[in-house]
Amino acid sequence: LWQRMREEARWDAVKEPLLASYLYSTILSHRSLERALAFHLGNKLASSTLLSTQLCNLISDTFMEDEDIRRAIRADIQAVKERDPAFSSYSHCLLNFKGYLACQAYRVAHRLWKQGRTALALAVQSRISEVFHVDIHPAAHIGSGIMLDHATGLVVGETARIGNNVSILHQVTLGGTGAVDGDRHPKIGDGVLIGAGAIILGNIKIGDGAKIGAGSVVLIDVPPHTTAVGNPARLLGGKQAPTKLSEIPSETMDHTSFIKGWSDYVI
Repeated sequence: LWQRMREEARWDAVKEPLLASYLYSTILSHRSLERALAFHLGNKLASSTLLSTQLCNLISDTFMEDEDIRRAIRADIQAVKERDPAFSSYSHCLLNFKGYLACQAYRVAHRLWKQGRTALALAVQSRISEVFHVDIHPAAHIGSGIMLDHATGLVVGETARIGNNVSILHQVTLGGTGAVDGDRHPKIGDGVLIGAGAIILGNIKIGDGAKIGAGSVVLIDVPPHTTAVGNPARLLGGKQAPTKLSEIPSETMDHTSFIKGWSDYVI
């Protein structure tokens, strides 16, 4: 993967000489994907008081000390390649897909949180929110093989859990229902697809392989391999015998096939 990324960067530098120095500093001058990503994130998240060199070293050390994060970095970029039709190259994803970048920066903040370095974790979270418009609490748990498509406006609360192989679009909220303490945020299973603008509130469970339609408001559990659509969300096929999905929605990225069976869909 890293060698492929370097080849893409070299070719882009030839095709677009204006980007040659940028591509060299962000990709070609580094000896590993982790160091290139740390350099890029460090510069993206830096501020006048949070220096890029400090952030680069912090992020690089975090990546090199945690094998799970290194695996997730690769699983996430592969997920983008397989699911996003806008994907053109690994190097383009590394440099320009803010959903991917925000997710990897979250992984750094999450590890800091687990280490008890909460002040620094929250500082990194704040910069992620300001730079990428993605607000993921560092205490939230997120698996690997994640695609945050576009990602603008994504909010993930403190006690939320997101499984593996999940696809989430922009303006999604995984939030609480009010000023409630404790475990108060959604639990998202493996293989789930959450459409743009969906709002999922409370300590509820979205089962493995479920699909949440764009703009839906979900306040109760959604069974595995079913489709929930609307405000408030209803199960396709009805609560007693919901239609079961035969494919993994996070992989197919199919947002509209349910309409054929949605009798109330009228224009």
